[in-house]
Amino acid sequence: MVSMKDIAAACGVSVATVSKALSNHSDIGEKTKVQIKKTAERLGYLPNQSARYLRTNRSYNVGVLFADAAGSGLTHDFFSGVLQSLKTAVEAKGYDVTFLNTTCSGMSYVERARYRGFDGVAVLGVDFNTPKVQELLRSDLTVITIDYVANNLSAVLSDNTNGMTQLMEYLFSQGHTKIAYIYGDGSRVTKQRLAAYYRAMEERGIIVPSEYVRESLYRDTKQSYRHTEELLDLKDPPTCIIYPDDVACFGGMNAIRARGLSIPEDISVAGYDGIRATQYEEPRLTTVWQNVEEIGEIAAQTLIEEIERPMTAVPVIHEVKGHLLEGQTVKKL
Repeated sequence: MVSMKDIAAACGVSVATVSKALSNHSDIGEKTKVQIKKTAERLGYLPNQSARYLRTNRSYNVGVLFADAAGSGLTHDFFSGVLQSLKTAVEAKGYDVTFLNTTCSGMSYVERARYRGFDGVAVLGVDFNTPKVQELLRSDLTVITIDYVANNLSAVLSDNTNGMTQLMEYLFSQGHTKIAYIYGDGSRVTKQRLAAYYRAMEERGIIVPSEYVRESLYRDTKQSYRHTEELLDLKDPPTCIIYPDDVACFGGMNAIRARGLSIPEDISVAGYDGIRATQYEEPRLTTVWQNVEEIGEIAAQTLIEEIERPMTAVPVIHEVKGHLLEGQTVKKL
């Protein structure tokens, strides 16, 4: 195994100089620093992780607690995109990423995070109301949340208010006022979108029939299928239906087509998320694209910043804007 002593001998400098150069100390000249780093790479030098831990009191390993409630796991388009971006950004900072086991029964998440020596934990997609998760959020560990806001913790999420407002403005511009909304199960995300929907309707003096607004589950095609059938059976059905997400929207579109109706000629639909598959379908889905890459990158930067500068860290909520994909599923009336 190559040591600092080997690098020092190859470069004709002291071991102390090698150590400082590899740690990016400012008192080492840039030319010397570059030479030492290139030599270390050429010789195949690997830093001693234990020594690094003792020197910095950090493991350079962050945990991720993820358990999508819909059961889609890493196939979930939104969360998989966020996680890939977070992983890339964390690794670029010299940290590793390890998933926290969500099925372990003997240890709490806090205990497991400490056992694994995590410097910090990113939490997303879980049921935030469970005791184990709440214990983690209240612990003295460095924790950030994604797509959820917890007291006294930094959070990163989409600007859902802006996204829904963009969508509503577009529907109005196409002449729609009879707009139904099948919204997802309770969360801050849902509340923001629902509030933006009602606000947009209220600002135009539109009274929303109670039967136009229905609670469902995210990514649940069966429930969206049933709700769509019920909306179509109304004496005064809507001209457009908004779904909680793009996957759920597929269920609604199937219900519409099962009745021999056409989209958007007979009824318009809109989703939310902007998953890639929707833009290859015919007709292309009208939806709101969420910037998963930026969400994951900001989450990684925020987590590392709080790990490395704990005394100056102040909890902050980052809302990342997406944009409307007009698609072809909304008819101009």
